[in-house]
Amino acid sequence: MSKRIEQDVTRSSPVSIEVNDVTVAAYEGESLATALLAAGVTVLSRDGAGRPHSLYCNMGICFDCMVLIEPAATAEASVPAHMPTRVRACLTPVSAGLRITVPKS
Repeated sequence: MSKRIEQDVTRSSPVSIEVNDVTVAAYEGESLATALLAAGVTVLSRDGAGRPHSLYCNMGICFDCMVLIEPAATAEASVPAHMPTRVRACLTPVSAGLRITVPKS
């Protein structure tokens, strides 16, 4: 069941992203935080003591929504794979093929 607002909203066709190796539908341009919450992912990071963090400010100030992403792999074999990068989910737009790693709930 989608947790997105569906009534009176126009979106482009969904794209696929992977969250902990599970394919999730998302929409290009929406924030990763939006896509993750819509997919039911609420734990985005953990602090040093292992306590779960979710969205807090949702505007890039608190860093509680840090996730690990890998951009989509390129079809060209000569291009090296990108290294995973930690980003703030609330400020990072979805693009097709992203691979996101978040802590297990």
